[in-house]
Amino acid sequence: MKIDISKSLFEKAQQFIPGGVNSPVRAFKAVGGDPLFIKKADGPYLYDEDGNAFIELINSWGPLILGHNHPAIKEAILKATELGTSFGAPTAKEIEIADLITQMVPSVEKVRMVNSGTEATMSAVRLARGYTGKDKFIKFEGNYHGHGDSFLIAAGSGAITMGMPNSPGVTQGTARDTLLAPHNDLKAVEELVEANKGEVAAIILEPVPGNMGLILPKKGFLEGLRKLCDREGIILIFDEVMTGFRLAPGGAQEVFDVTPDLTTMGKIIGGGMPVGAYGGKKEIMEFVSPTGPVYQAGTLSGNPIAMAAGYAMLKHLHDNPSIYQELDKTGGKIVGGFKDTLQRLGLNYSMTHLGSMFSLFFTDKEVVDFETAKSCDTQLFGKYFQAMLSRGVYLAPSQFESFFLSTAIKDEHVQHIVQANEDSLKEVLDIY
Repeated sequence: MKIDISKSLFEKAQQFIPGGVNSPVRAFKAVGGDPLFIKKADGPYLYDEDGNAFIELINSWGPLILGHNHPAIKEAILKATELGTSFGAPTAKEIEIADLITQMVPSVEKVRMVNSGTEATMSAVRLARGYTGKDKFIKFEGNYHGHGDSFLIAAGSGAITMGMPNSPGVTQGTARDTLLAPHNDLKAVEELVEANKGEVAAIILEPVPGNMGLILPKKGFLEGLRKLCDREGIILIFDEVMTGFRLAPGGAQEVFDVTPDLTTMGKIIGGGMPVGAYGGKKEIMEFVSPTGPVYQAGTLSGNPIAMAAGYAMLKHLHDNPSIYQELDKTGGKIVGGFKDTLQRLGLNYSMTHLGSMFSLFFTDKEVVDFETAKSCDTQLFGKYFQAMLSRGVYLAPSQFESFFLSTAIKDEHVQHIVQANEDSLKEVLDIY
């Protein structure tokens, strides 16, 4: 594998871009070596500037559920660009995609488009505060809701990777209004609410966290949060930026049959273009300007290119529901292959899997929260990442990220991935 061009590009990038990257996890700090610069992608493959091809399990961190360069998405984008790239005014496509979202996610009666998942979560928490007249909210350790100040308190994903879960620049005042609870610990949440009686506006969480690796909710955890919020007049926010439309047409809330008051969305609804959204109950959403007093705006919100791509993506998923069974089957084959290898090699590493998402944790503990996720051997993961890369499989460059599958991954790719996993484990553990 040659990386000469990528290496020279990274050296040049560091002269003009902080760390040479525009998002921290891309810097490969957690896995060693220099990042690869990608030239193009198609189907299940990424191609770097040096001409190397990789089967990849990131899919732009989740949105490309149909794989790269899907014909329907590509056609929608090209047609939209012929009409212009940005209007800063309403378009018919905004209505179409909003209508489709409300059909696919029953808890969402009205939806507001924004430009990123971070914008969506920031706006949802502000709306909850404005609607309830309360200031505090509860988040969970290791859940990642973007880089808004209020969320960078024991955050997951890049914040873990960079070793700075509490970012400089977040004020003490902001931190005081952010209450932390261990993930999957309902009793701790109940105690936190009781200790801050009448002051909690919202509880926000990833119903299925993917930013400390994929972690499944304990039985009764989501249901218990719903009952607690109903009892205490608290807005329950599901951050489905990652899981929305990926785990099911209605996201994780459909899979686990728990209905939030507000839902934040992103990734897939842009079809690969920058986009986010938040939506929920009509009476709450109508508290947003211009019908209500909670201000939120964005010049590029509802951008026509992003709306065209997102509508094409959601329409395809809506019209082809068997995609989710196909993805679950593919995930089962890969995870089954990984588990067979672990058993044969006598390794007790932990794995989680749900639909088109899965994680391999380099720990023998069951990973259920932030503390157990931190028990992973991150140095070993870095070696494993490089070993997989050398065998043509591109993973998320962090132990604390879920892997994402696409419909472009077929049986021959599954076989390659499973064999690469076995060979990589043998290499890094020296057990040939």
